[in-house]
Amino acid sequence: MHFFLYSQEMNNAGWTLTGSSPRDARAGAADGELDMIALGRRVRHLRKKLGMTLDDLSAQVGTAPSQLSLIENGKREPKLTLLKHLAGVLGVGLDQLLGAEPPSRRAALEIELEKAQRGPLYQSLGLPTVRVSSRLSMEILESLVGLQHELERRLDEQSATPEEARRANSELRQEMKSRNNYYPEIERQAQDLLKAVGHDRGPLSHHVAADIAEHLGFDLHYVGDLPHSTRSVTDLKNHRIYLTHGQRSDHDPRSVLLQALGHFVLGHQTPRDYADFLRQRVYTNYFAASLLMPERATVDFLTEAKAAKELAIEDIRDAFAVSYETAAHRFTNLATEHLGITTHFQKVHESGIIHKAYENDGVNFPADHTGAIEGQAVCRFWTSRAVFEVPDKFRAFNQYTDTAVGTYWCTARTERHSSGEYSLSIGVPYAHVKWFRGRDTTERSQSKCPDPSCCRRPPEALSAEWAGNAWPSTRANSHLLAAMPQGAFPGVDETEVYKFLAAHQER
Repeated sequence: MHFFLYSQEMNNAGWTLTGSSPRDARAGAADGELDMIALGRRVRHLRKKLGMTLDDLSAQVGTAPSQLSLIENGKREPKLTLLKHLAGVLGVGLDQLLGAEPPSRRAALEIELEKAQRGPLYQSLGLPTVRVSSRLSMEILESLVGLQHELERRLDEQSATPEEARRANSELRQEMKSRNNYYPEIERQAQDLLKAVGHDRGPLSHHVAADIAEHLGFDLHYVGDLPHSTRSVTDLKNHRIYLTHGQRSDHDPRSVLLQALGHFVLGHQTPRDYADFLRQRVYTNYFAASLLMPERATVDFLTEAKAAKELAIEDIRDAFAVSYETAAHRFTNLATEHLGITTHFQKVHESGIIHKAYENDGVNFPADHTGAIEGQAVCRFWTSRAVFEVPDKFRAFNQYTDTAVGTYWCTARTERHSSGEYSLSIGVPYAHVKWFRGRDTTERSQSKCPDPSCCRRPPEALSAEWAGNAWPSTRANSHLLAAMPQGAFPGVDETEVYKFLAAHQER
């Protein structure tokens, strides 16, 4: 296939980038990380094999029995010195103590059940936690673990059509989180291009964007018959980029052009699968933002604002003449790498459904059993939901939210899109709020999610009056039942694109 194009809609895909499958991440530690549950079970197995009590072991390694109990239950990560003491007393090498292989079939079942109960699927069921101990018979362990496997299988079967998209999105998000959403190799390529066209400060104009295209050897052609499923079409054979005449308010024309060039600069080939397609889309988004908001100039701007304790997304937007969403995304690229600030981003539809999300600050986003966030309903007490009720749409809305994993300060605003109203929010842990304008807000809420009593279960008074007396007619979207679009570029009619290129080649 000899063209690059950009699909208009991406089935809940967004600026979300990760590395291992969500289920693998839930079931075990990521590469290079300590599997706390497996370690704890191994310590317990070796201790009991030697006929030692917790008191016996604690006396020999010099730590409290309560601390050892936390280690054995996978709730505390021991220091390296303690691990060495434990290995010595238990008569094994450190490698054996940290080994991945469970010491017995029973230990393997205990580890799997413990991990399952701490995962999002089990927690979403609202069931009590079973205490994993020696009192549980092998039959009960086999049964509980088997039920977990069957439930996962049935859920996978029910959601088989969007499964690939959800898993690909989750993997990309994990990649993004592991890199703090910062890609120095793309930054360097963008910087080289900006240097080549002599741009280093201020907003990137349409004229400079066209200069970049010319520098790369492409002619720009504005047409009125661009295939309806595309934002742009790149003809690599004749080095032409076709863009629309129309002013589609949903997309910055500069971004559309720069994303098209990004496929070329980054050396993308025809996507092998949906995950590859999604990854390319994310990288070209990043590339375009790196040109619209150059790293050096943006970091200087952010550093100055941080020093003044006046960080604000709307100021970044105004300084570089980009959309609020682009400014928010770019902040996540640079905040951790250059400012030492962990953060999270959400784009939420007015219905409360998460459209895009990213975090590296530990915020507890809702997730399904695969780890997917997009498509989940966000807590109605979070800033990204509360902002829809704020009458002042001109200024950003700021709020503190107390959650099960800590207090977060978030700033948000809403924007109208052809598919409805969306909120765009950036949040940081309480420890980082001192750098932001709006930290003096008196708005505060509390979220107990994922506890169903927080916002998923109706208040008792309303339930008492209306339970059994209400029958809503659901607004069902046909795309929820559809399989993923086929082809290397999902959702794009290749015949339409080829006919378009053939027709314009003669002009």
